[in-house]
Amino acid sequence: MSGLKMQGRALWSVLAVAVLLVVAGSIVYGWLDYQRFVRTPLAVTAQAPSVDVAKGSSLRDVVGMLRGQRATSTGPLYWRVLAEQLHVAGRLHAGEYALTAGMTPRDLLLNMAAGKVLQRNFTIVDGWNFKELRQALAKADKLRQDGAGLDDAALMTRIGAPGEAPEGRFLPETYAYVKGDSDLDILRRAHAAMGKQLDALWARRAKDLPLATPYDALILASIVEKETGRADERPRIAGVFVRRLQSHMLLQTDPTVIYGMGEAYTGSIHKVDLTTDTPYNTYTRPGLPPTPIAMPGKPALEAALHPADGTELYFVAKGDGTHVFSSTLDEHNRNVACYQLKRCQ
Repeated sequence: MSGLKMQGRALWSVLAVAVLLVVAGSIVYGWLDYQRFVRTPLAVTAQAPSVDVAKGSSLRDVVGMLRGQRATSTGPLYWRVLAEQLHVAGRLHAGEYALTAGMTPRDLLLNMAAGKVLQRNFTIVDGWNFKELRQALAKADKLRQDGAGLDDAALMTRIGAPGEAPEGRFLPETYAYVKGDSDLDILRRAHAAMGKQLDALWARRAKDLPLATPYDALILASIVEKETGRADERPRIAGVFVRRLQSHMLLQTDPTVIYGMGEAYTGSIHKVDLTTDTPYNTYTRPGLPPTPIAMPGKPALEAALHPADGTELYFVAKGDGTHVFSSTLDEHNRNVACYQLKRCQ
């Protein structure tokens, strides 16, 4: 009997050791597997570049969304352990979060705890008119369209600028936004930015300009913006228009005529267009047009308020993106014949 007891005890010892080895092995495997989970980047695809966490979502809900997007195949347990380890459990914020190449579960949880939601950018391009701006806003990704059904006047009222003509009032810049922001949010910020920029530049304007108000400067800057995209020409072109205003000459600038034509403009203007009167036809009406004709960028605003000195009163497009300037009508007519009519002498 004692031999059997000894054999039984030995068997139990072996079994106990085996169980301990299995348990220890499972613990080691689980720890190594957990470490693999922590280090392994999420699977990011073009079809699911972000995860959108609604208010009130639990970590289990988030993991479910990630599994549904095939960003992870790991269940909630490891995610819960990691959240506890990072001290972020219960501190995850709602919002849309980017899933970027190389991002690990640790990176995502830290971003969610810090509220580092995905930001997108919307750029207002120098020289856009307000119609083009609204069309671009309507196509912006994940931007709520609160202004889509509003006419221009109602829209300006909604952004806190009732009675203002919208043209030219929004500063060309890049504006960051997050999901949930609206087109009106972008417009409010761009409107405020233009007001701040214009006020600052107006306070430092050159002396003796024929501009009575900052709005006059905005109108002139919009014309300069549409006349040239070259930085070296903006102050010269602004100088031409300033001297014409000072001399009570017609501005005679084609971009204002084009703006006044509206939908009738199909890509080119003719002599009849220059003689057809509209509020924006600077061939038929003296002074500045009633509103800006585009959104001028900061360089055009600076040129309008710091025009180049000189005697030049005319300029003609050379056809290569540059202009030739002249001080007399005879010289201007020769330039027109050369560069517009191809009759150079």
